[in-house]
Order: sequence, then structure tokens, then C-alpha cells
Amino acid sequence: MIFADKSFKYFSMFDAIESGLYFMIIGYYFLLFAYFLIMRFRISKKLYWLFFSLLFIFLAAGRVFFIGYYFFIPEASLSDAEMAATLMVFYRLATFCTWMGVACIMGVLGILLFPPDTKLEKIKTDEKEKATTTKKFNLTPNTKITMRIILLAIPIVVGILALSLPDALFMDPAFVSEYDLDIDLITVNIGSWSYPAGRFVLNLVLLPLLVFLIPLIFFYLAWKTFGVLRKSYFLNAIGFVIYGAGRISQGLLEAIGATHTSAILSPLLILGSLLIIVIANNYEQLK
Repeated sequence: MIFADKSFKYFSMFDAIESGLYFMIIGYYFLLFAYFLIMRFRISKKLYWLFFSLLFIFLAAGRVFFIGYYFFIPEASLSDAEMAATLMVFYRLATFCTWMGVACIMGVLGILLFPPDTKLEKIKTDEKEKATTTKKFNLTPNTKITMRIILLAIPIVVGILALSLPDALFMDPAFVSEYDLDIDLITVNIGSWSYPAGRFVLNLVLLPLLVFLIPLIFFYLAWKTFGVLRKSYFLNAIGFVIYGAGRISQGLLEAIGATHTSAILSPLLILGSLLIIVIANNYEQLK
């Protein structure tokens, strides 16, 4: 059996707490997926709510693979080569699902920034789609469609590249020595510090950019609107700021050795952000 030895080699009490919190987050993801798909998209037939529901199912899938990557696969009874290969498969799938989630939020932002306004695209436009600033630029329907496609395509391409490019770009450097692998990592070198090039781009370039860009767009939309809609956009922005803080804090706290704090703080920040995002997208019903 893959887990023949019942004793854990690496799985500590704080790992149990952290994985339990992330399982709670996954359950919450599934509830949000079902809510936005059944209660919002099924009734309104608006792409906005379809993208929003798919966002959570992709985030849930990505988190399942990350849980396997961090907590369960290292405990499996596998050879060194099989262990490294399995970990990389889980890492790639987790990264791919995460970027499919990013594509969904880009789809949401594309609709908000470049709302459909023709009968072919949409018969009825709601308040959220009307309250944008594209009108002053007099964008044509074809231009809006192109911009929405570009926003959607960029994270999809990133996800496919993360799924298909060589292990030498993404493998954790610790794997090479721990599992005695014959592989030359392709790294970014800054002085005496080096880091796999693929991970560098994903974790230190694109992730911080998205953490900054997505809330910024929601803040911009809040600034350009008013009333309940402004509060909804503002809460969305706050929610995504906290979500990004939860994602980034995990790596930062582990880098400075505060692994126990990371195990509790990071998932709690993500849970808090999801609560705020739910309130933001139901704000008009809470009035």
C-alpha cells in the first residue's frame, strides 16, 4: 500500500491544524461554487456569475492538489525518483488550477471593465455592468470582446505553460539533493541567491502583480460608481487584498522560520477574505 507505514515522518500537529483549516476552505469553496452557479447564474444567465462560480471550483481543485503536495505525498512509500515525479505532478496540477481560477477572475473583470452592450452579446444589462467607465472611451463592441478575450487568455496561457514546461524550471531545489536527482535546474541568479526560473516568474513576479492589480481594479470601479454598487466593489477589493495577503504570508512567514504562525495565520486570512467577498457580492440583499 502507498501508506504502508502508519507512523508519519513529517506530518506534525501544526501540519494537522493547517491541513484541517485548508480542508475547511475547500468546503467553503464548494459551497460558494454551488451558490453562485445555482442561485445566481442559473437565474440570471449572466456570464459574470458563471465566471465567479467557476473561480471557486478551480481554487478548490488547486488547493486539493497543494494539500497533497505539502502534506500527504511526502508520507507515501515511494522511491526517490517516484516521489519527486509525483510531487511535481501535484505541483503542476495545483498551479494550473490556480491559474484557471485567475482566468475566471479576469473574466469577471473583463465584463466589468468592458461590459457587453449589444443584443447579440446580452439582451438585458444589469446595474453592475452599466456602472463602468468604458462609455467615455466609445469602445466598439468588437473592441470590448477583444479586450475581454485578452484578459481571459493571458492566465490560461500561463497555466498551460506551468503544466507543460520542463521540471528544471519549476522543481524545488531541495528535491535535487533530498532525492538525489540528476537534473540541472534553470535558475534566476541574483548574487549568491538562486531560484528556479519558472517559480521565480510565477511566485515573485506574476503573483505579486495580480495581488496588486485585481484589488486596484475593484478600487477603481468603486471610485467610479456610487451607492450600494460602490460598497460592493470596495468590499470585493478588500476581500482580494486579504486573500492575496494570505497567499503571500505563507511563503514569507516560512522564509523567516515562523512556520507555526504561517500554519494558522495564512488559512485564517483566506477564510476571512472569502467571507468578505461573499458579503460584497450579496451586499444589495443585505440592505
